[in-house]
Amino acid sequence: MRAEEDPRSRQQQLHTVRRVLLILLIVAIVLAIVGVTYRLVARAHLKKRTAADAEVTVTTVRPTLSQADSDLVLPGNVVAYMEAPIYARTSGYLQAWYTDIGARVHKGDLLALIDTPEVDRQLAQARADLQTAEANSHLAQTTNVRWQGLLARQAVSKQDADEKAGDAQAKVAAEASAGQNVQRLQDLEGFRRVVAPFDGVVTARNTDVGALINAGQSSGASLFTLADIHILRIYAQIPEPYAAALHAGLSAQVHFAEHPEQPFTAQIVRTANALDPASRTLEVELQLNNSDGELFPGAYAEIHFRLPSSHRTLRVPSNTILFRDTGLQIATVQGADTIKLKTVDQGRDFGQTLEILGGLNADDRVIVNPPDSVEDGMKVHVAAPQTAKDQKSGGGSGQTSVSNPNNASRSSKAQSPESPL
Repeated sequence: MRAEEDPRSRQQQLHTVRRVLLILLIVAIVLAIVGVTYRLVARAHLKKRTAADAEVTVTTVRPTLSQADSDLVLPGNVVAYMEAPIYARTSGYLQAWYTDIGARVHKGDLLALIDTPEVDRQLAQARADLQTAEANSHLAQTTNVRWQGLLARQAVSKQDADEKAGDAQAKVAAEASAGQNVQRLQDLEGFRRVVAPFDGVVTARNTDVGALINAGQSSGASLFTLADIHILRIYAQIPEPYAAALHAGLSAQVHFAEHPEQPFTAQIVRTANALDPASRTLEVELQLNNSDGELFPGAYAEIHFRLPSSHRTLRVPSNTILFRDTGLQIATVQGADTIKLKTVDQGRDFGQTLEILGGLNADDRVIVNPPDSVEDGMKVHVAAPQTAKDQKSGGGSGQTSVSNPNNASRSSKAQSPESPL
Protein backbone atom coordinates (compact mmCIF):
# COMPACT_ATOMS: atom_id res chain seq x y z
CA MET A 1 0.00 0.00 0.00
CA ARG A 2 2.77 2.43 0.86
CA ALA A 3 4.44 1.68 -2.41
CA GLU A 4 1.21 2.59 -4.26
CA GLU A 5 0.65 5.76 -2.25
CA ASP A 6 4.12 7.15 -2.81
CA PRO A 7 3.69 7.88 -6.56
CA ARG A 8 0.22 9.32 -5.97
CA SER A 9 1.46 11.53 -3.15
CA ARG A 10 4.29 12.75 -5.30
CA GLN A 11 1.93 13.61 -8.12
CA GLN A 12 -0.25 15.60 -5.71
CA GLN A 13 2.75 17.47 -4.36
CA LEU A 14 3.98 18.16 -7.86
CA HIS A 15 0.55 19.41 -8.86
CA THR A 16 0.42 21.66 -5.80
CA VAL A 17 3.84 23.09 -6.59
CA ARG A 18 2.77 23.81 -10.14
CA ARG A 19 -0.35 25.62 -8.96
CA VAL A 20 1.68 27.69 -6.52
CA LEU A 21 4.18 28.57 -9.23
CA LEU A 22 1.36 29.46 -11.62
CA ILE A 23 -0.26 31.66 -9.02
CA LEU A 24 3.07 33.32 -8.29
CA LEU A 25 3.63 33.86 -11.99
CA ILE A 26 0.17 35.38 -12.40
CA VAL A 27 0.74 37.62 -9.38
CA ALA A 28 4.12 38.67 -10.75
CA ILE A 29 2.60 39.49 -14.14
CA VAL A 30 -0.20 41.45 -12.52
CA LEU A 31 2.30 43.36 -10.36
CA ALA A 32 4.45 44.07 -13.42
CA ILE A 33 1.46 45.36 -15.37
CA VAL A 34 0.36 47.52 -12.45
CA GLY A 35 3.90 48.88 -11.97
CA VAL A 36 4.38 49.71 -15.65
CA THR A 37 0.93 51.32 -15.84
CA TYR A 38 1.67 53.38 -12.73
CA ARG A 39 4.99 54.51 -14.16
CA LEU A 40 3.38 55.50 -17.48
CA VAL A 41 0.69 57.47 -15.71
CA ALA A 42 3.26 59.14 -13.46
CA ARG A 43 5.48 59.97 -16.45
CA ALA A 44 2.56 61.52 -18.35
CA HIS A 45 1.60 63.50 -15.28
CA LEU A 46 5.19 64.69 -14.84
CA LYS A 47 5.40 65.68 -18.50
CA LYS A 48 2.21 67.67 -18.18
CA ARG A 49 3.45 69.44 -15.05
CA THR A 50 6.82 70.12 -16.68
CA ALA A 51 5.11 71.71 -19.68
CA ALA A 52 2.96 73.78 -17.36
CA ASP A 53 6.02 74.87 -15.37
CA ALA A 54 7.85 75.86 -18.58
CA GLU A 55 5.04 78.21 -19.63
CA VAL A 56 6.04 81.82 -18.88
CA THR A 57 3.76 83.84 -16.67
CA VAL A 58 3.70 87.51 -17.63
CA THR A 59 2.09 90.72 -16.46
CA THR A 60 0.69 93.16 -18.98
CA VAL A 61 -0.09 96.86 -19.01
CA ARG A 62 -1.94 99.15 -21.40
CA PRO A 63 -0.19 102.05 -23.18
CA THR A 64 -1.16 105.44 -21.81
CA LEU A 65 -1.90 108.61 -23.77
CA SER A 66 0.20 111.70 -23.19
CA GLN A 67 -1.42 114.72 -21.59
CA ALA A 68 -3.57 117.03 -23.69
CA ASP A 69 -0.88 119.73 -23.86
CA SER A 70 2.48 118.05 -23.49
CA ASP A 71 5.93 119.58 -23.70
CA LEU A 72 8.44 118.78 -26.41
CA VAL A 73 11.87 119.45 -24.91
CA LEU A 74 14.78 119.81 -27.34
CA PRO A 75 18.29 121.28 -27.20
CA GLY A 76 18.88 124.57 -28.95
CA ASN A 77 21.89 126.16 -30.62
CA VAL A 78 22.20 129.82 -29.57
CA VAL A 79 23.94 132.22 -31.98
CA ALA A 80 24.15 135.97 -32.32
CA TYR A 81 21.69 137.82 -34.53
CA MET A 82 24.65 138.86 -36.72
CA GLU A 83 28.25 137.73 -36.40
CA ALA A 84 31.11 138.47 -38.76
CA PRO A 85 34.89 138.05 -38.77
CA ILE A 86 36.62 141.30 -39.76
CA TYR A 87 39.39 140.84 -42.37
CA ALA A 88 41.85 143.33 -43.83
CA ARG A 89 41.29 144.55 -47.41
CA THR A 90 44.75 146.03 -47.74
CA SER A 91 48.25 144.83 -46.86
CA GLY A 92 50.72 146.39 -44.46
CA TYR A 93 51.51 146.41 -40.74
CA LEU A 94 49.10 147.04 -37.90
CA GLN A 95 49.77 150.55 -36.69
CA ALA A 96 47.26 150.58 -33.78
CA TRP A 97 44.10 148.88 -32.50
CA TYR A 98 41.41 150.73 -30.56
CA THR A 99 38.96 148.08 -29.35
CA ASP A 100 39.42 144.84 -27.42
CA ILE A 101 37.13 141.92 -26.56
CA GLY A 102 33.94 142.93 -24.82
CA ALA A 103 33.94 146.44 -26.27
CA ARG A 104 30.57 147.66 -27.56
CA VAL A 105 30.95 149.52 -30.82
CA HIS A 106 28.66 151.27 -33.29
CA LYS A 107 28.61 151.06 -37.05
CA GLY A 108 31.56 153.01 -38.49
CA ASP A 109 33.63 153.06 -35.27
CA LEU A 110 37.38 152.69 -35.85
CA LEU A 111 38.65 149.28 -34.74
CA ALA A 112 42.25 149.41 -36.00
CA LEU A 113 44.61 151.33 -38.27
CA ILE A 114 46.97 149.70 -40.79
CA ASP A 115 50.20 151.29 -42.00
CA THR A 116 50.32 150.83 -45.83
CA PRO A 117 53.53 152.37 -47.27
CA GLU A 118 53.43 150.29 -50.46
CA VAL A 119 49.88 151.28 -51.25
CA ASP A 120 50.82 154.94 -50.58
CA ARG A 121 53.60 154.75 -53.17
CA GLN A 122 51.39 152.96 -55.67
CA LEU A 123 48.76 155.66 -55.24
CA ALA A 124 51.34 158.39 -55.88
CA GLN A 125 52.52 156.58 -59.00
CA ALA A 126 48.95 156.13 -60.23
CA ARG A 127 48.25 159.84 -59.79
CA ALA A 128 51.36 160.68 -61.86
CA ASP A 129 50.24 158.23 -64.55
CA LEU A 130 46.84 159.91 -64.52
CA GLN A 131 48.43 163.31 -65.14
CA THR A 132 50.41 161.86 -68.05
CA ALA A 133 47.26 160.31 -69.51
CA GLU A 134 45.39 163.59 -69.14
CA ALA A 135 48.15 165.48 -70.98
CA ASN A 136 48.27 162.91 -73.79
CA SER A 137 44.51 162.93 -74.08
CA HIS A 138 44.40 166.75 -74.29
CA LEU A 139 47.08 166.81 -76.99
CA ALA A 140 45.38 164.05 -78.99
CA GLN A 141 42.02 165.84 -78.89
CA THR A 142 43.59 169.13 -80.00
CA THR A 143 45.39 167.38 -82.85
CA ASN A 144 42.17 165.66 -83.90
CA VAL A 145 40.33 169.00 -84.06
CA ARG A 146 43.07 170.48 -86.27
CA TRP A 147 43.14 167.52 -88.64
CA GLN A 148 39.40 167.61 -89.00
CA GLY A 149 39.70 171.23 -90.11
CA LEU A 150 42.40 170.34 -92.65
CA LEU A 151 40.24 167.50 -93.90
CA ALA A 152 37.38 169.94 -94.52
CA ARG A 153 39.69 171.96 -96.81
CA GLN A 154 40.92 168.73 -98.36
CA ALA A 155 44.47 169.52 -97.21
CA VAL A 156 45.02 166.03 -95.77
CA SER A 157 43.75 162.60 -96.65
CA LYS A 158 40.76 161.11 -94.91
CA GLN A 159 42.90 158.17 -93.72
CA ASP A 160 45.26 160.44 -91.82
CA ALA A 161 42.36 162.36 -90.28
CA ASP A 162 40.71 159.08 -89.14
CA GLU A 163 43.98 157.94 -87.54
CA LYS A 164 44.19 161.16 -85.53
CA ALA A 165 40.54 160.77 -84.43
CA GLY A 166 41.16 157.17 -83.33
CA ASP A 167 44.30 158.18 -81.44
CA ALA A 168 42.31 160.86 -79.60
CA GLN A 169 39.67 158.31 -78.54
CA ALA A 170 42.38 155.90 -77.36
CA LYS A 171 44.03 158.60 -75.28
CA VAL A 172 40.66 159.46 -73.70
CA ALA A 173 40.18 155.78 -72.77
CA ALA A 174 43.71 155.63 -71.33
CA GLU A 175 42.93 158.68 -69.24
CA ALA A 176 39.76 157.01 -67.91
CA SER A 177 41.70 153.83 -67.10
CA ALA A 178 44.32 155.78 -65.19
CA GLY A 179 41.58 157.54 -63.30
CA GLN A 180 39.99 154.24 -62.29
CA ASN A 181 43.36 152.94 -61.11
CA VAL A 182 43.74 155.99 -58.91
CA GLN A 183 40.26 155.41 -57.51
CA ARG A 184 41.09 151.74 -56.78
CA LEU A 185 44.21 152.64 -54.89
CA GLN A 186 42.36 155.37 -53.00
CA ASP A 187 39.84 152.73 -51.92
CA LEU A 188 42.69 150.49 -50.76
CA GLU A 189 44.11 153.47 -48.94
CA GLY A 190 40.75 153.90 -47.24
CA PHE A 191 40.77 150.27 -46.13
CA ARG A 192 43.71 151.05 -43.88
CA ARG A 193 41.00 152.13 -41.48
CA VAL A 194 39.28 148.99 -40.14
CA VAL A 195 35.77 150.00 -39.05
CA ALA A 196 32.77 148.17 -37.55
CA PRO A 197 30.19 147.11 -40.18
CA PHE A 198 27.31 147.13 -37.66
CA ASP A 199 26.52 147.76 -34.01
CA GLY A 200 27.73 144.96 -31.78
CA VAL A 201 30.26 143.57 -29.35
CA VAL A 202 33.86 142.66 -30.16
CA THR A 203 34.11 138.97 -29.25
CA ALA A 204 37.66 138.31 -30.53
CA ARG A 205 40.87 140.23 -31.31
CA ASN A 206 43.41 138.19 -33.25
CA THR A 207 46.10 140.77 -33.98
CA ASP A 208 48.44 143.22 -32.29
CA VAL A 209 50.58 146.26 -33.09
CA GLY A 210 53.32 145.49 -35.61
CA ALA A 211 51.68 142.36 -36.96
CA LEU A 212 51.98 141.74 -40.69
CA ILE A 213 48.60 142.19 -42.36
CA ASN A 214 47.80 140.40 -45.61
CA ALA A 215 44.73 141.41 -47.56
CA GLY A 216 42.08 138.79 -48.13
CA GLN A 217 40.31 135.99 -46.29
CA SER A 218 42.29 133.01 -45.11
CA SER A 219 42.26 130.65 -42.15
CA GLY A 220 43.10 132.47 -38.93
CA ALA A 221 43.63 135.81 -40.72
CA SER A 222 40.67 137.71 -39.26
CA LEU A 223 41.60 140.77 -37.20
CA PHE A 224 38.44 140.92 -35.07
CA THR A 225 35.13 139.12 -34.64
CA LEU A 226 32.07 141.28 -34.17
CA ALA A 227 28.67 140.02 -32.94
CA ASP A 228 25.31 141.73 -32.68
CA ILE A 229 23.68 140.17 -29.59
CA HIS A 230 20.72 142.49 -29.02
CA ILE A 231 18.66 139.62 -30.45
CA LEU A 232 19.67 135.96 -30.22
CA ARG A 233 18.84 133.36 -32.82
CA ILE A 234 18.09 129.87 -31.46
CA TYR A 235 18.05 126.92 -33.83
CA ALA A 236 16.41 123.57 -33.02
CA GLN A 237 15.92 120.32 -34.92
CA ILE A 238 12.31 119.10 -34.69
CA PRO A 239 11.64 115.36 -35.20
CA GLU A 240 9.40 114.55 -38.14
CA PRO A 241 6.30 113.50 -36.11
CA TYR A 242 6.12 116.98 -34.52
CA ALA A 243 7.16 119.04 -37.55
CA ALA A 244 3.61 119.82 -38.68
CA ALA A 245 2.65 121.12 -35.21
CA LEU A 246 5.29 123.88 -35.13
CA HIS A 247 4.95 127.02 -37.24
CA ALA A 248 6.04 130.65 -37.32
CA GLY A 249 4.54 132.71 -34.51
CA LEU A 250 4.48 129.88 -31.96
CA SER A 251 6.07 130.76 -28.61
CA ALA A 252 8.37 128.52 -26.55
CA GLN A 253 10.05 128.65 -23.15
CA VAL A 254 13.85 128.63 -23.23
CA HIS A 255 15.89 127.55 -20.20
CA PHE A 256 19.58 128.33 -19.70
CA ALA A 257 21.96 126.64 -17.28
CA GLU A 258 23.19 129.99 -15.94
CA HIS A 259 19.60 131.01 -15.15
CA PRO A 260 18.00 127.79 -13.81
CA GLU A 261 15.01 129.52 -12.19
CA GLN A 262 14.29 132.04 -14.94
CA PRO A 263 12.70 130.86 -18.21
CA PHE A 264 12.84 133.13 -21.25
CA THR A 265 10.18 133.44 -23.93
CA ALA A 266 11.24 133.04 -27.55
CA GLN A 267 9.18 132.96 -30.73
CA ILE A 268 9.50 130.88 -33.87
CA VAL A 269 10.17 133.28 -36.76
CA ARG A 270 10.72 130.79 -39.58
CA THR A 271 11.11 127.12 -40.41
CA ALA A 272 13.06 125.37 -43.15
CA ASN A 273 9.80 123.96 -44.62
CA ALA A 274 11.78 120.84 -45.54
CA LEU A 275 13.06 117.85 -43.62
CA ASP A 276 16.72 116.96 -43.49
CA PRO A 277 16.88 113.63 -45.39
CA ALA A 278 19.69 112.38 -43.14
CA SER A 279 18.12 113.04 -39.73
CA ARG A 280 14.43 113.44 -40.74
CA THR A 281 14.21 116.65 -38.72
CA LEU A 282 12.88 120.13 -39.42
CA GLU A 283 15.11 123.09 -38.59
CA VAL A 284 13.31 126.00 -36.92
CA GLU A 285 14.64 129.40 -35.93
CA LEU A 286 13.51 131.21 -32.80
CA GLN A 287 14.44 134.73 -31.79
CA LEU A 288 14.90 135.95 -28.24
CA ASN A 289 15.14 139.59 -27.14
CA ASN A 290 18.50 140.20 -25.45
CA SER A 291 18.65 143.98 -25.37
CA ASP A 292 20.16 143.97 -21.88
CA GLY A 293 22.94 141.55 -22.92
CA GLU A 294 22.07 139.12 -20.15
CA LEU A 295 22.44 136.05 -22.36
CA PHE A 296 25.41 134.97 -24.46
CA PRO A 297 25.63 133.36 -27.90
CA GLY A 298 27.07 129.87 -27.87
CA ALA A 299 25.23 128.97 -24.63
CA TYR A 300 23.38 125.66 -24.19
CA ALA A 301 19.63 126.13 -24.28
CA GLU A 302 16.76 123.79 -23.50
CA ILE A 303 13.64 124.65 -25.48
CA HIS A 304 10.17 123.66 -24.22
CA PHE A 305 7.60 123.60 -27.01
CA ARG A 306 3.95 123.32 -25.96
CA LEU A 307 2.30 120.84 -28.30
CA PRO A 308 -1.43 121.11 -29.07
CA SER A 309 -3.83 118.40 -27.89
CA SER A 310 -4.16 116.96 -31.40
CA HIS A 311 -0.65 115.57 -31.13
CA ARG A 312 -1.14 113.15 -28.25
CA THR A 313 1.15 110.12 -28.30
CA LEU A 314 1.37 106.74 -26.57
CA ARG A 315 3.68 106.06 -23.65
CA VAL A 316 4.82 102.73 -22.23
CA PRO A 317 7.02 101.80 -19.24
CA SER A 318 10.69 101.75 -20.15
CA ASN A 319 11.01 98.12 -19.00
CA THR A 320 8.76 96.91 -21.82
CA ILE A 321 11.30 97.60 -24.58
CA LEU A 322 13.23 94.83 -26.32
CA PHE A 323 16.47 95.78 -28.05
CA ARG A 324 16.80 93.58 -31.14
CA ASP A 325 18.87 93.66 -34.32
CA THR A 326 15.76 94.69 -36.23
CA GLY A 327 15.24 97.70 -33.94
CA LEU A 328 13.17 98.44 -30.87
CA GLN A 329 10.38 95.94 -30.28
CA ILE A 330 7.55 95.50 -27.79
CA ALA A 331 6.06 92.12 -26.86
CA THR A 332 2.25 92.12 -26.79
CA VAL A 333 -0.30 89.44 -26.00
CA GLN A 334 -2.69 88.61 -28.83
CA GLY A 335 -5.81 86.61 -28.03
CA ALA A 336 -5.59 84.73 -24.75
CA ASP A 337 -1.99 83.56 -24.58
CA THR A 338 -0.06 84.21 -27.80
CA ILE A 339 2.95 86.52 -28.08
CA LYS A 340 3.09 89.10 -30.89
CA LEU A 341 6.28 91.17 -31.32
CA LYS A 342 5.81 94.69 -32.69
CA THR A 343 8.56 96.95 -34.04
CA VAL A 344 7.99 100.49 -32.77
CA ASP A 345 9.31 103.99 -33.43
CA GLN A 346 10.76 105.63 -30.33
CA GLY A 347 10.03 109.22 -29.40
CA ARG A 348 11.12 111.02 -26.26
CA ASP A 349 12.68 109.21 -23.32
CA PHE A 350 11.18 110.31 -20.00
CA GLY A 351 13.20 107.92 -17.87
CA GLN A 352 10.50 105.69 -16.37
CA THR A 353 8.35 105.91 -19.50
CA LEU A 354 9.09 106.01 -23.21
CA GLU A 355 7.14 107.74 -25.95
CA ILE A 356 6.03 105.56 -28.87
CA LEU A 357 5.42 107.34 -32.17
CA GLY A 358 4.30 104.38 -34.25
CA GLY A 359 3.86 100.62 -34.40
CA LEU A 360 1.68 100.26 -31.28
CA ASN A 361 -2.06 100.59 -30.64
CA ALA A 362 -3.71 102.06 -27.57
CA ASP A 363 -5.60 98.81 -26.86
CA ASP A 364 -2.55 96.52 -27.04
CA ARG A 365 -1.62 94.49 -23.97
CA VAL A 366 2.10 95.16 -23.45
CA ILE A 367 4.25 92.67 -21.53
CA VAL A 368 6.31 94.17 -18.71
CA ASN A 369 9.90 92.88 -18.37
CA PRO A 370 9.65 90.40 -21.27
CA PRO A 371 12.28 87.62 -21.22
CA ASP A 372 15.03 87.79 -23.84
CA SER A 373 13.90 84.45 -25.28
CA VAL A 374 10.42 85.71 -26.17
CA GLU A 375 9.41 85.01 -29.77
CA ASP A 376 6.43 85.43 -32.06
CA GLY A 377 3.76 82.79 -31.47
CA MET A 378 5.12 81.79 -28.06
CA LYS A 379 2.46 80.68 -25.55
CA VAL A 380 2.40 82.41 -22.16
CA HIS A 381 0.24 82.56 -19.10
CA VAL A 382 -1.12 86.05 -18.43
CA ALA A 383 -1.28 86.89 -14.73
CA ALA A 384 -4.24 88.72 -13.30
CA PRO A 385 -3.87 92.51 -13.68
CA GLN A 386 -2.60 94.29 -10.62
CA THR A 387 -4.62 96.92 -8.81
CA ALA A 388 -3.51 100.52 -8.61
CA LYS A 389 -2.46 99.91 -4.99
CA ASP A 390 -0.28 96.96 -5.99
CA GLN A 391 1.29 98.92 -8.81
CA LYS A 392 2.04 101.81 -6.49
CA SER A 393 3.63 99.56 -3.92
CA GLY A 394 5.60 97.76 -6.61
CA GLY A 395 7.24 100.93 -7.88
CA GLY A 396 6.78 104.67 -8.17
CA SER A 397 6.08 104.40 -11.89
CA GLY A 398 3.24 101.90 -11.53
CA GLN A 399 5.23 99.31 -13.47
CA THR A 400 5.10 95.64 -12.63
CA SER A 401 7.66 92.92 -13.13
CA VAL A 402 7.38 89.54 -14.78
CA SER A 403 6.71 86.87 -12.18
CA ASN A 404 8.98 83.84 -12.31
CA PRO A 405 6.72 81.02 -13.43
CA ASN A 406 8.89 78.38 -11.84
CA ASN A 407 8.83 79.85 -8.35
CA ALA A 408 5.11 79.34 -7.80
CA SER A 409 5.10 75.88 -9.30
CA ARG A 410 8.20 74.86 -7.40
CA SER A 411 6.77 76.09 -4.11
CA SER A 412 3.57 74.14 -4.71
CA LYS A 413 5.56 71.06 -5.55
CA ALA A 414 7.66 71.47 -2.41
CA GLN A 415 4.52 71.10 -0.32
CA SER A 416 3.47 67.83 -1.94
CA PRO A 417 5.50 64.59 -2.15
CA GLU A 418 7.01 63.78 -5.49
CA SER A 419 5.30 61.16 -7.52
CA PRO A 420 7.26 57.92 -7.63
CA LEU A 421 8.51 56.75 -10.94
